[in-house]
Amino acid sequence: MKAVTWQGKRKVSVDTVPDPTIEQPTDAIIKITSTNICGSDLHLYETLGAFLDPGDILGHEPMGIVQEVGSEVGDLRVGDRVVIPFQMACGHCFMCEQTLFSQCETTQVRESGSGAALFGYSKLYGQVPGGQAEYLRVPQAQFTHIKVPDGPSDDRFVYLSDVLPTAWQAVAYADVPAGGTLVVLGLGPIGDMCCRIAQTLPIARVIGVDLVP
Repeated sequence: MKAVTWQGKRKVSVDTVPDPTIEQPTDAIIKITSTNICGSDLHLYETLGAFLDPGDILGHEPMGIVQEVGSEVGDLRVGDRVVIPFQMACGHCFMCEQTLFSQCETTQVRESGSGAALFGYSKLYGQVPGGQAEYLRVPQAQFTHIKVPDGPSDDRFVYLSDVLPTAWQAVAYADVPAGGTLVVLGLGPIGDMCCRIAQTLPIARVIGVDLVP
């Protein structure tokens, strides 16, 4: 398959790499139909290069169609249309039961003191091949997926992988009271979505601040 791979600081390329296969009963293989480039990928492009190996597959905001499943993936079926979150989580450990999925104890990368394993995001987070590729192996697939309906185009759903939940959580953490004011500093994709989300809530005024008029 073709995949976007890291080859060195400020150097990525599209290469032919082996197709992923089922390795564990909780795995699934997804045929990618859309995948985003995240602002977090710039960290890999620059400062986190020390934790990558040439050939590592990037990407953590994909969606697609289930092509193959292991024997322990719950109700996930071949043909399901799914969005894949940034982090891998089992859904049944103590941390997952507290809805702290980014600290999943099953996928947690203890040797680097990190949280749950992340797709395409360096040795610090498990060195799991990412989703900027034609196919993706999804560990803990019984929980690490969001089913979406057929019909609407991918761009209606793909932001559920990372950017939209990140913005939603930021607004939730702000805990603005009804009738209050929210100030969003920086209007990149996350900031823009924070403003849009805030406008659906009983917040009286949303102020976006950016260097670009």
